[in-house]
Amino acid sequence: MSGTHGSGGEHEPEPKRPCTRSASPDRGAPAEGGSAAVSVIMPVFNASDWLDECLQAILEQDFPGRMELSVYDDGSTDDSRELIEGWRQRFEDRGLSLLISGHNSSSPRGVGFAKNQAVCQSSGRFLCFQDADDVMSPQRVRLQYEAAAVNPTAIVGCKVCRVPEGSTERYTRWINSLSPEQLLTQVYTSHGPTVVMPTWFCSRLWFQRVGPFEERGKGVPEDLIFFYQSLRCGGSVVRVDECLLVYRYHERAATHSVLEQTIWELRVDFLQERVLGQWESFTIWSAGKQGRKLFRSLSPNNQKKVKAFCDVDEKKIQKGFYTYEESKERPKPKIPILHFRKASPPFIVCVKLDMTDGVLEENLHSLQLKEGIHYYHFN
Repeated sequence: MSGTHGSGGEHEPEPKRPCTRSASPDRGAPAEGGSAAVSVIMPVFNASDWLDECLQAILEQDFPGRMELSVYDDGSTDDSRELIEGWRQRFEDRGLSLLISGHNSSSPRGVGFAKNQAVCQSSGRFLCFQDADDVMSPQRVRLQYEAAAVNPTAIVGCKVCRVPEGSTERYTRWINSLSPEQLLTQVYTSHGPTVVMPTWFCSRLWFQRVGPFEERGKGVPEDLIFFYQSLRCGGSVVRVDECLLVYRYHERAATHSVLEQTIWELRVDFLQERVLGQWESFTIWSAGKQGRKLFRSLSPNNQKKVKAFCDVDEKKIQKGFYTYEESKERPKPKIPILHFRKASPPFIVCVKLDMTDGVLEENLHSLQLKEGIHYYHFN
């Protein structure tokens, strides 16, 4: 979603509300004449700079089934809503329904709220999420529909082409190069969901099982929260291995409003819930800043499970131990720092991927370790 707001706030989650399709004055109404096969879900906030290109691409989809575009305007102060309305005749000429609603409040309600409203007013059996500043390829809906139809409990993503070219180069390489297995094993990294939100496609039934999105406003990573909840519900992650979306990078993108610390806390909690809770002990791979920060963020029970830190830096290894004063009343934990070849799995790897010229990957491979069993990345 374009604009200056996104997710945010360090508050307890509000109770999730069921998503219904009953119309309300500011929501619009579901499409007449029965359900569409696919609803393109598009939240909008001050997106007029990109809308023409985005809307033209939706019109050019080669999907043979019935499709609709459901737009919710989150209080734009530009002419976004009027611009979209100007496309109505072109959509109708192509047999596509166009649903537009929104609010005129001076305070945006946030990305999660806008997505939920767009979903609620729509009718499609499948949902295709689209950011107003991105551009889908003509085959996107068709190919993701085919994948979602045989994976009804999955979030289906795709590869992306990033513009401007070269922006967030490492991130783009990461999301496009993950193997099918890594779509699940690398969900604890700082990058967030292993398939990016603007590429999501899923069945309405699965969305209703997992969602709706969090609506706590600016600074809340509603996509990461939903992604984790989908995994908790037993959902899978699938990626169509073609570039089906031009993914735009710009300073007004909502993702910039999310605090790094908010993401960190969600990641640590999910790691403890899904991985560390099942391990009796483990090694933190990195005695540096990131490894120590992870240790300090763990629950007391999981801190006790850390049997060692490991590293390749001789200076850190020569220190012998890592000590951390939790409180003056309790003795400092004294945890060995070992060379990685003398350490034992399982590992939580706190070294950034693609930053060591392949040395980290070679070291892990030399120990004949299997990702998702012997180690997980947390970087």
